[in-house]
Amino acid sequence: MTGPAIGIMAVASHLPDRRVSNAELQKEHPDWDMERLAERTGVYERPIAAEGETAFDLGLAAFRKLIEAGDLNPTAIGAVIFCTQTPDYIMPPNACLLHEALDLSPDVLAFDITLACSGYVYGLTLAESLIVAGRAESVLLVTADTYSHLIHPQDRTTRCLFGDGAAVSLIGPVKDGEGIVDIRCGTAGTLGDRFMVPAGGARLKKGPATTEPGTDRFGNVRTAEHIHMNGFGVLAFANEYMPDAVRDILDANGLGVDDLDMVIFHQASRVALDSLCRLTGVSSDKDFRNLATVGNLVSASLPVALADAVSQGRLAPGSLVLLCSFGVGLSWGNALIRTPAALTVKT
Repeated sequence: MTGPAIGIMAVASHLPDRRVSNAELQKEHPDWDMERLAERTGVYERPIAAEGETAFDLGLAAFRKLIEAGDLNPTAIGAVIFCTQTPDYIMPPNACLLHEALDLSPDVLAFDITLACSGYVYGLTLAESLIVAGRAESVLLVTADTYSHLIHPQDRTTRCLFGDGAAVSLIGPVKDGEGIVDIRCGTAGTLGDRFMVPAGGARLKKGPATTEPGTDRFGNVRTAEHIHMNGFGVLAFANEYMPDAVRDILDANGLGVDDLDMVIFHQASRVALDSLCRLTGVSSDKDFRNLATVGNLVSASLPVALADAVSQGRLAPGSLVLLCSFGVGLSWGNALIRTPAALTVKT
């Protein structure tokens, strides 16, 4: 990238008040082996949206944290990107709802992108492109999902893993030597059926047949209107594609893993993170994790983890961080960044 440096100027996260622990799930499902499941997922509790609480609500709450602290001027926003797979409506987009709620200028761009776990990095590259093209001075990137609305209560594969949450990132000009160093994304569309919701779109409309529950060979129950995740298939994808993707972005910038101050993988599961650390050579002191208490937050996973890392004093200004994401699509995205000295974080 040439021209003025662009980076993450501020990030705020917001999680629902309600927390569901493994003990609660065990009480609800005595036949589930929660101890064994926790060994694989690494998740012991997760935030779950209240009835009627949406991705938009969570995103707006995260935004207000920055406003109340006086760290964000809405008039400086030139574009709003809202990444979610659980929008409030089929139309209008959540970004337009947020545009109204924030009373933004009519010349502000506002649009949604429908991506999941790789959504934050894809959103970063879109935000950077808008700024480089002169379409916006700064971009508000919202990543929020309420996957609990798409999970069958008797599907232990997904019920034990995912949490609900949101993050808001302000992308804009930063000091030279800070911000985004490089971003690289990719897609394996032939593997898309490993992680999908079959019904609810134009291809398969909702109807009586799509509400019929089915049980897979592992005893997970779901309908065509719920998330169907082939956990082994997604893990195999990550193991096959992510090591090369990590090497690609590091090699392109003349770097090795040892040059990184921190690596934040999408908080997919303990099994996935352990495997990726082994395959990429990332040591435990560079590997940041927060999934034990928040679970897999989908597109909010990376920015929430980044905010937590900064809040915990794990990242100093100028730290070289690799953000690695992968999931629905199937798709992946890696972003190499240097944390700005003036990075504002609210959790």
